[in-house]
Amino acid sequence: MRKYEFIVPCHFGLEAVLKREIIDLGYDVTSVEDGRVTFFGDEEALARANIGLRTAERILIKLGTFKAETFEELFQGTKALPLDEYIPKNGRFWVTKASSVKSKLFSPSDIQSIMKKAMVECMKEKYHIEWFPEDGDDYPIRVFIMKDMVTVGLDTSGDSLHKRGYRKLTAKAPIAENLASALLMLTPWNKDRILIDPFCGSGTFCIEAAMMACNMAPGMNRQFPASKWSHIAAKSVWDDAYEEAKEDVDMPQSLNIQGYDLDPKMVKIARENAKLAGVDHLIHFQERDIKDLASPKKYGFIVTNPPYGERLEEKEALPELYSTIGERFKNMDTWSMYLISSYQDCEKYIGRKADKNRKIYNGMLKTYFYQFMGPKPPKGDRKDV
Repeated sequence: MRKYEFIVPCHFGLEAVLKREIIDLGYDVTSVEDGRVTFFGDEEALARANIGLRTAERILIKLGTFKAETFEELFQGTKALPLDEYIPKNGRFWVTKASSVKSKLFSPSDIQSIMKKAMVECMKEKYHIEWFPEDGDDYPIRVFIMKDMVTVGLDTSGDSLHKRGYRKLTAKAPIAENLASALLMLTPWNKDRILIDPFCGSGTFCIEAAMMACNMAPGMNRQFPASKWSHIAAKSVWDDAYEEAKEDVDMPQSLNIQGYDLDPKMVKIARENAKLAGVDHLIHFQERDIKDLASPKKYGFIVTNPPYGERLEEKEALPELYSTIGERFKNMDTWSMYLISSYQDCEKYIGRKADKNRKIYNGMLKTYFYQFMGPKPPKGDRKDV
């Protein structure tokens, strides 16, 4: 089997979580950089990573790396890539995204245009033809330029891996599914413990938690462009990976995951999304105000993405909202709370300094994942107490 070098982008600040996932999948990580993790694997790894990684954004096959300070160097470096090993003569190829940081070449549109021309010239020489019909399968290319070093990757995923296929309906400011999974992995929550999201919106935290509890692979119900690339990974490889994912599902008899929202429309949307994900029977969604947050259970987890004044509410309303969060949490004295927010006065109004916080970029927005840790349950009394 041929070995490939895979580049796996993720949210900035969550590289360690993705690294652990890749290792758990059975592969050796070769490098960890800001916003990406790299590992080697075969065609089986290509399919299993796309289907199984919860915190990744996409899986790229590394085509090459070279230095380019001028457009001529970019052209020649691109032209020298082994494109014919990956793209057939009728393949549809283009540079779907270019990004540049601290580099002399910085215009994404110019980078994309020049690289496309260079790719055509490369393919002309390799295939000895002058015109390409591009009526075959898609082969999107992504390029990152960091300090004049160009890294070129073939995008095997297509739509971002956060698109599991279950979220047909959404909230105004939803949290991405892969980010929600990564944040859940940063907590000690497990399927034997109660979990509540009091600002559940379209239900992402609850649904991702339920899928994790069921060992349900995030990509098992969607397709990927690379599944059509039979010269890279045979259909049987993908069939085996999907079958493995189905066999690994372990549906628990009961699970205590609850999602609340003040908006009845959001509650309905969350239920619909959970149904599409196949976990609706494991989650209880309810219309409820944060003022009414309470539970007779002990040692539970609150994991949530409350409003922080960017899109959902005006900032004037936030002090009262976060004060209410703090008051309700204080009354749940054995619980732990984990919340992501860009609101700078979050701890001030909650009334407690977080035991830990972690800087995470949610898109271009700098946020912090605040971790308020409660006491551990007594030994022998840890099951949904």
